[in-house]
Amino acid sequence: MIYLLTVNYYSTSLIAQLIRSIPASLDIPYQILVVNNSPDDWALAKLHAKSLQILEAKTNLGFAKACNLGLEWIYNQDPKAIVWIINPDTYLPENTLEKVPIFFETYPELSLLGTCIYTPNSDIWFAGGQFIPHLGAIVCTNSISPHLEKAYATCDWVSGCSLLINLRHFETCPYFDPDYFLYYEDFDFCRRYANEGHQIAITNRLAIVHQPSSITDRNITKKLQHCTYSYLLTLERYTNKHVFFLRFLRLTLHAITLLLLKPQAAFGKLIGISTYLFSRVRWYSR
Repeated sequence: MIYLLTVNYYSTSLIAQLIRSIPASLDIPYQILVVNNSPDDWALAKLHAKSLQILEAKTNLGFAKACNLGLEWIYNQDPKAIVWIINPDTYLPENTLEKVPIFFETYPELSLLGTCIYTPNSDIWFAGGQFIPHLGAIVCTNSISPHLEKAYATCDWVSGCSLLINLRHFETCPYFDPDYFLYYEDFDFCRRYANEGHQIAITNRLAIVHQPSSITDRNITKKLQHCTYSYLLTLERYTNKHVFFLRFLRLTLHAITLLLLKPQAAFGKLIGISTYLFSRVRWYSR
């Protein structure tokens, strides 16, 4: 069974597009699971599709906690399933879903698999992630080429925009860290499970089409607030104090210089910085 897990935050029309990209005549068993982070999005209740299940979060849990809610539900249903975490602002190219079970039957050693992510203009948006700890650099790299002979390439992390999880490799349900509300939770997820010995890879045999930031750009201040907080939390966990301090200083100075040019962006970054600092004060005062 393949479970497509997506999170709704006022994005019903986008989820409808995603559902339409799955052929109604598809023979392989699958289920679409939507975790609803916007309980007053009344349009979602009118959405009807084959094998559609909606879980009500009752509030905006953020991406990590919403995914955890869905992962727990799926794991209780079928602990050997394949879960495809996929953004609502994406859709599948033709003949995509039926390739998934064949891929994992052929390469059962993989625990976490990312796919190529393209923009609607057919440009590559994501094709693998690299982490350079001594620089604190979390970068997107093209780990695979169109002419790659191998079916996949190993990498440090893959995007939560399109992340497949082979539950057979997990003795307990895998979880995202709930300290992340939005952004970098996929990086943390990959690094934690890589440190436990799980194999992570990216493939060009599977792909999705993504409309970047079609949801998060609705509020640029909130977007940069969450992004900044999560970035600092990630640097704290995966780099040394020297690297963290230099990155923190550069980020703060950049936010201050933006105050006159791009005040919304600047406020978002500064709120994210202050949120991180207050969270550390609360943590150390326990």
